[in-house]
Amino acid sequence: MYTMQPKKILIINILDILRKYTDEDHRLSQKEIVDILKTEYNMTVERKSIKRNILNLIEFGYEIEYSESSRMIPNSKTGELEESYILSDFYLVRDFSDSELRLLIDGLLFSKHIPYSQCKELVDKLSGLSNKYFKSRVKHIQTMPDMAPQNKQIFYTIDILDEAISKGRQVAFTYNNYDTDFKLHPRLDSDGKPREYIINPYQIAAANGRYYLICNYDKYDNVANYRIDRITNIKLLDTPIKPAKKVKGLENGFSLPKHMAEHIYMFTGESASVTFSFKKYLINDVIDWFGNEITFLDETEEEITAKVHVNLMAMRRWALQYALHAKVLSPLSLAEEIKKDLEEAIKNYN
Repeated sequence: MYTMQPKKILIINILDILRKYTDEDHRLSQKEIVDILKTEYNMTVERKSIKRNILNLIEFGYEIEYSESSRMIPNSKTGELEESYILSDFYLVRDFSDSELRLLIDGLLFSKHIPYSQCKELVDKLSGLSNKYFKSRVKHIQTMPDMAPQNKQIFYTIDILDEAISKGRQVAFTYNNYDTDFKLHPRLDSDGKPREYIINPYQIAAANGRYYLICNYDKYDNVANYRIDRITNIKLLDTPIKPAKKVKGLENGFSLPKHMAEHIYMFTGESASVTFSFKKYLINDVIDWFGNEITFLDETEEEITAKVHVNLMAMRRWALQYALHAKVLSPLSLAEEIKKDLEEAIKNYN
């Protein structure tokens, strides 16, 4: 049995009801709010209290919509009919629409780097931003079983990287690889000890369902990309980062869209102009991978020739993936490397 709640929290309970039960498609009248207060909050109130408290909430800054109608009622003293305004159909305007919340939830479910338990917790929090009707529609949404190895430090790592990037400071961490035991194992130095990476961080980016750190390994002068889910034992250092203009490839500043277009697999290494041909039916895949950074040079009934500035290692991987449908034309050195890769692949099936 609920205990009687004090009247001073009436406004809080009304706000809670609007959050739980209303949206543009689900509205409540004053009477319905009175009934919910009685059955779920053990509060007995008059309708005029509902109107007064909702208007107070609106004055406090809450975006609450309602309809207004008028009717003629007799004056209690004179008996003459007077016009009275009735407020009804109340609903709380949401910061996120249900479709926006669904997109955010799907983004979590498609990610490959967030541990299952943390992903489920985030989905629950996002669902809580809407009402009970939204929750009932998405209760069937589940992530895949927790079969992939997971790095439980990932959110802490992202926090430290965000702070380092905003403050322009270096970080140190251990970088790991998975082994047949499905566990992360640190990369080792020449003495067989876990190698410490001193890194100049510039940007965090999402690609292919993973989070990557775009940075510079302080020992070298080129751009590097590290999988954040493989980083452990991160530390924020007091030393300032190396200016981006001193990093090869960032001399003219860092452009995330340009970097992502060139590094379709987030490999480190040289980028160059690559010309290739592909079957016309592959056009959707080509644009999915390279976006509007690609230039189409020639077109026949069956094939299209295109040019793109791309990381050479990434293009080598892409060409092998689409070897039945595409062919690298230049640079010739890249075409030769791909040819050797295919010859080695054939040997695996001899």
